[in-house]
Amino acid sequence: MGASQSKDKMHCTRYLNGKGPPPLADTVAADIQGPNSHKKKSLIKQGSQPDGGKLEWEIERRSLPGYPDDDTIKIIFHFEDGIQSDRHPHPGHSFRGSDTAVYLPQNSSGTKTLRLLEQAFQHKLLFTVAADGNGEYIVTPADIPLKTCDSGGPASLGYPDPNYLKTVRKSLAVKGIE
Repeated sequence: MGASQSKDKMHCTRYLNGKGPPPLADTVAADIQGPNSHKKKSLIKQGSQPDGGKLEWEIERRSLPGYPDDDTIKIIFHFEDGIQSDRHPHPGHSFRGSDTAVYLPQNSSGTKTLRLLEQAFQHKLLFTVAADGNGEYIVTPADIPLKTCDSGGPASLGYPDPNYLKTVRKSLAVKGIE
């Protein structure tokens, strides 16, 4: 059974040659991060999202259309006004910040999507600076689809949209966020 006994002590023979189990902290970290997570993170390139943005989220005790049994996760992205960097269309010129609310159902798939969106935000992939219809530069969502309305269907960037969670996860996977 992997142990030998002497009169006074029990000796473990499971790990011979000085090789024991990995430290518990390493095992837990590997379980949380998943296999090869350090390799995945190194493949993710930084996007053009302005520096200094904030992400906060809260649970609202109401459901989204198409998810009648689930509460709603409301994510709020906040960007202050700033100056464009070399990652933006007009470096050195100002841009207007924004507050953007995004909605997800609070279920296992929605919670997983929230975690992926948090990773994408850290890698500056969710927003960019672009000119609006008046030629003013503003912070706007980049090419990852976000549900900025809680209703109105896909045409209004809202719910119900039964394919949204799969679609956004596929878009994130293309960017290396899995």
